[in-house]
Amino acid sequence: MIDAKEYLKKMSAELDGPIKSYIGNEEPPNLMDASKQYPYAGGKRMRPAMAVACCGAVGGDRSKAVPLAVAIEYIHNFTLIHDDLMDGDEKRRGMDTIHVNYGMPTAVLAGDALFAKAFQIICDLDIPAEKMREVLRYVSQSVWDLARGQQMDVNNEGQIVTEDVYIETIKLKTSVLFAAAAAGGAIIGDADDATVKAINEYALETGLGFQMYDDYLGVAGDSSKTGKSVGNDIRKGKCTCMITHAIRSIKDPAVLEEFKSILGNMDATDEQCARAKQILEEAGSIDYALNLAKEKVENAIAKISGLPEGEDKEFMIALARYAIDRDV
Repeated sequence: MIDAKEYLKKMSAELDGPIKSYIGNEEPPNLMDASKQYPYAGGKRMRPAMAVACCGAVGGDRSKAVPLAVAIEYIHNFTLIHDDLMDGDEKRRGMDTIHVNYGMPTAVLAGDALFAKAFQIICDLDIPAEKMREVLRYVSQSVWDLARGQQMDVNNEGQIVTEDVYIETIKLKTSVLFAAAAAGGAIIGDADDATVKAINEYALETGLGFQMYDDYLGVAGDSSKTGKSVGNDIRKGKCTCMITHAIRSIKDPAVLEEFKSILGNMDATDEQCARAKQILEEAGSIDYALNLAKEKVENAIAKISGLPEGEDKEFMIALARYAIDRDV
């Protein structure tokens, strides 16, 4: 059985050269340096790995999917730059964020530059024109949806929304780029429409599980491993499926009122955040969120049951399970 974490490291090393090959030493150098910072720093690289694996899983030439993998990684990093700006974050992956290093105007331009470079790379894919248009449709739609999901996430902060709204938000914010990578890889591998659809759905479900587990880690994770304070999501009033479950499950009105008084309170103490976590545990909300993430991953794996057996399919299954079995 493939160890997803180790296999990701191997694929990340293989993709490192291509990822670093598309941004040259053009003028102005500060924009080039800012654009390189995140993609050159590594990371899990789940999305580009998915593009390559999905191409191989349908019998395609994996090397033809590498440019798409790079483009997806650039788009992902473009969103991270803008996320950091919107959130005012000063650190990412142990480094100063790009707007801290280079200033806000250069950070915005670096994100724009990565976005533009991604589509330039896709336009040079070694595939028939009609296939390229299909890939472009998936990728461009994913960026449009991602922007919608990000705005929904901003709008939802401090609000109590339904579980359906939460799931739609994270599908748009997180899953769609996984799905564009996966479907694009399958298209490059010359998969038929039904297979592309199944792989797209596999990636959407994997992305949902990944984000649900991320939200779980935000409350129940080990902060020494995640690098995030477990109280941050509670202080921000981030409405996840844990929160929606708790709101509908807490029977004692006094406890519910106490919980709501902490949720979204940026001045909440560590003790109050710990109390909120305790309430979530007692309501069964943390277990509920974890089980829902597991359910999404099992749904994802079921979607690709019809793919031929092989290393790429094995990795796709392992990658889905890794989405809900990690420290960070």
